[in-house]
Amino acid sequence: MSTRDYYDVLGVSREASDDEIKKAYRKLALKHHPDKNPGDTRAESKFKEAAEAYDVLRDDEKRRVFDAHGHDGLSGMGQGSGFSNVEDVFSMFGDIFGGGGGAFGDLFGGGGRTRRGDSLRAHLQLTLEEAANGVQRTIQLRRMVGCGSCSGTGARAGSKPVRCGTCSGAGQVLRSQGFFSVRTTCPACSGRGEIINDPCPSCSSSGLVQKSEEIEVEVPAGVEDGMILRLTGRGNEGPHGIPAGDLQVVLGYRPHTFFRRVKDHVCFELPISYSQAALGAEIEVPTLDGKAVLTISPGTQSGDVLRMRKMGFCSVHSSRKGDQLVEATIEVPLHLGQEEKQLLERLAEIEEKEVGTRRRGFLERFKEYFG
Repeated sequence: MSTRDYYDVLGVSREASDDEIKKAYRKLALKHHPDKNPGDTRAESKFKEAAEAYDVLRDDEKRRVFDAHGHDGLSGMGQGSGFSNVEDVFSMFGDIFGGGGGAFGDLFGGGGRTRRGDSLRAHLQLTLEEAANGVQRTIQLRRMVGCGSCSGTGARAGSKPVRCGTCSGAGQVLRSQGFFSVRTTCPACSGRGEIINDPCPSCSSSGLVQKSEEIEVEVPAGVEDGMILRLTGRGNEGPHGIPAGDLQVVLGYRPHTFFRRVKDHVCFELPISYSQAALGAEIEVPTLDGKAVLTISPGTQSGDVLRMRKMGFCSVHSSRKGDQLVEATIEVPLHLGQEEKQLLERLAEIEEKEVGTRRRGFLERFKEYFG
């Protein structure tokens, strides 16, 4: 559910009329429509947020509760939960613009989005290097397509469907219930408006068959774990010529030997020796693009984070690029040779005489604590 003020989402005042609210929603819906912004998850989010705001503000009761109590009031009445996917938006607001062409018929040509084949979902695992630089991948997909034997009609070759006599081809029938008349799906043809007397043996009159395909997926640089790429028209085709739905490709990260992603930064821990931390050093380290040299400054402390500028991920939302953040961890040797032991013993003697600032402060607090 969006946490923004619904009036701000639609860009209208709190005194806006129903027509003003409807007009503002239509403008935003056309701007952020998924067909106009394929693969743009931010536009899809804006599209669903606008629909959520319109759903509340067009309803007098929901609007009254929102004006008085905000989002908390809507939650209390079980409303304002938003839309989980764009198909829910199309099914609810598919006819608000009139003309019989669906919600977006004027913009996208006639049929709009009111009738589409089923959308499909696939999962694609990426390495961090692929996510950082972008990659083209091929995925195997099984989807429903029009039957070639009957050209999608569902009737055996050489025959044709006939118009349903029950609904006269309308696909719906009018039933009287007391004082009311209710239009329902025709029970004889299941809403198709046609009857198939001689079904196609290849598709059993459905007009669809399953087909295995290879789909090329262009993954842009900087994609995030869990992001969804939408491939318009690569889902299941609908029966009898209904356009195909979409393919949603859910992106995931494979575990990496070194790296993890934090926002647009790439992070990892680097173990260094005491002498490297104290004296400084230049160390070759891995990056998303290969190897690079990292400078360790003298006096580096365990836990210090060293920054390698612009060696992280490109942002999918802007032109900025993140950094590589290297956390230095001073590694204490488990076993010492005789020479190493002698050198460290000598160093310990020196340290007792030349106490560092941090240790001196600790010793002073220690003495004060125990009186």
